[in-house]
Amino acid sequence: MQGGHLLLEEPMRLSSVLTASKPNFLSSLTKIVGTLGPQSRSVDVIETCLKAGMSVARFDFSWLDAEYHQETLNNLKTAVKRVKKLCAVMLDTVGPELKVCNKSGNPIALKEDDYVTLTPDLSIEPSTDVLPVNYSDLAETVKKGDTIFIGQYLFTGSETTSVWLEVVDTNGQDVNCLIKNSATLAGFIFTMHVSQVHINLPTLTDYDKQVISTWGAYNNVDFVSLSYTRHAEDVRELRAFLANHSLQQTQIFAKVENVEGLRHFDEILNEADGIIISRGNLGIDLPPEKVFLFQKSAVYKCNMAGKLAIVTRVVDSMTDNLRPTRAEATDVANAVLDGTDGILLGAETLRGLYPVETIKTVGRICAEAEIVYNQALIFKRTSKFVGEPMSHAESVASSAVQTAIKVKAAVIVVFTSSGRAARLIAKYRPTMPVLAIIIPRLSTNSLKWSFSGTSQAKQCLALRGVYPILGNPSTVAGPAGSSDDSGLAIAMQHGKAIGMVKPHDRVVIFQKVGDSSVAKIIELHD
Repeated sequence: MQGGHLLLEEPMRLSSVLTASKPNFLSSLTKIVGTLGPQSRSVDVIETCLKAGMSVARFDFSWLDAEYHQETLNNLKTAVKRVKKLCAVMLDTVGPELKVCNKSGNPIALKEDDYVTLTPDLSIEPSTDVLPVNYSDLAETVKKGDTIFIGQYLFTGSETTSVWLEVVDTNGQDVNCLIKNSATLAGFIFTMHVSQVHINLPTLTDYDKQVISTWGAYNNVDFVSLSYTRHAEDVRELRAFLANHSLQQTQIFAKVENVEGLRHFDEILNEADGIIISRGNLGIDLPPEKVFLFQKSAVYKCNMAGKLAIVTRVVDSMTDNLRPTRAEATDVANAVLDGTDGILLGAETLRGLYPVETIKTVGRICAEAEIVYNQALIFKRTSKFVGEPMSHAESVASSAVQTAIKVKAAVIVVFTSSGRAARLIAKYRPTMPVLAIIIPRLSTNSLKWSFSGTSQAKQCLALRGVYPILGNPSTVAGPAGSSDDSGLAIAMQHGKAIGMVKPHDRVVIFQKVGDSSVAKIIELHD
C-alpha cells in the first residue's frame, strides 16, 4: 500500500507466522541500547547482556553518581574483553529535569479529589499535603487548568505509582493542585513534568557540564544523549562544549521529549547525529493518540536524512515480568517497520528483574519484523528523497545495496575511516548485515602520534545492521591495497567463525579507491 506507507514485504503468508523462528548468528539488525544499573552492572550480567545482543551501554546520570557509574563502566570493559565484542558507551544527561526529593524514602499516599501544594522550599519534608520541587519559578510558569505529572513514569508508567495533578491556583511561589487519581509515590526521587509548558532552565545544565568534562572526557564516551533537547542551538552548544574538552569525535543524540522539541524537530535533526524519540515524556506532553504520529514522522525524517533514530519505552512491563504484553511486542515490531535503528531499554535493564531475557526477547521480535520489512519501498522512497544528481559516494553506496540484494549476497563489506561510508550503506537498509572495516588514521597533536579508529568503530554499533571490525594499524602504511586485502581477510575470517558467511557465498564490497567510490562482487572459495 504505497499511499499508506505499508512497510510489510508482500505477499506475507500465514505459513510464515506458523513456522518456527530460525536461530541466527545475530540477534537482529536493529540495535539494542541497554541502560546499566543495579540489576545489570556486574561483570557476569553485562557479559550475558553483550552475548544477548546489547551493542550500546547507556549510563543515566539522572540516577547515582560518577563513582558508581565508573565502577559499572570498568565492569563493562572487563566483560568486553571476556566476550571479545565491542560495546559503545552513551552518557545520558540530566537536562532541565524537575524533581520532587523524598529524603526519607517514606511512601506518600495521595488520594483522588484531595489537594496538594507544590513548593520550591526544599527544606520542607514531603507529605500528602505538600511536595517540595527543585524549581523556584514554577508558580510563574503555570496557570489554572495546567496538567502536572509526578512519579516514576520513566520506570513504570503505572497510574498507581504516579499522580496527575491539575493546577487550581498559585500563592506566592507555591502552586495548589487538585489530585486527579489516587496513587502512592514510593522512593527517593520523583520526576515532575508540566505538560506543554516551557521550563526556564538551560538544556545543558551545570551538572551536565561537570559530568561531561570529567567522567565523559576521562572515558572518551562515544555518544552523549542530550535530554530535553528543545532547539538546534542546544545541540550546537553541546558540540562546542565537547570540542573544548577534547571530545570532538563524540556524537550527539538529541533526545526529543516535549512539544517544544517537536516544534523545532527539523532544525534539531539537521544539527544532531541522531535522534532519541523519548516516548515517556512525549506520552505526557502529547495526547496519547498523537504519539504514534510523531514516532512515524520522526523516524521517517531520520531515515531520509541518513541519521540514527532510536525509540524508547517499548517493553515497560518486562521490568517486573518475564514476557512483554501482546501490545508491547507489536509496538517493538512496529518501531522496526517504521525504520528505527535501535531500541533503547531503560528500567527494563537498569533495575528490571530480567535484563538479559528482555534483550533477548526484544532482539527476537526485531528479527521477525526485519524478515517482512519492505526494503524495496524504503529504498525507492529514500532515493526519491535524495533526488538527482546524487553525490558519487551515495550513488555507489545505494547501488551496492541494490546489487547485494539482487545477487543474494550474504554480507556487504565496507571500508571506512570516519564511518561515513557505513552510514551511507545503512541509510538504504540492506536486508543483510554490513561488516564495516574501520581503517585507522595516523594523526599527531605535535607531541605524539596516535591512531584513530576505536571511536569510529564503536559508533558504528548504533547503526542498523552494521557490525564494525577495527583494522590493523600495521597495514596502514603498507603497499597499496595491502590494508584492504588484510581487512577483507579478517572480515571473512570473522564472518566464517560466527556463521555469517560460508564457502561459495557472494559478498559485495564498498570502498573508496583514490577519489572514487567503487562496489564489487566476490565469491568466497572453500
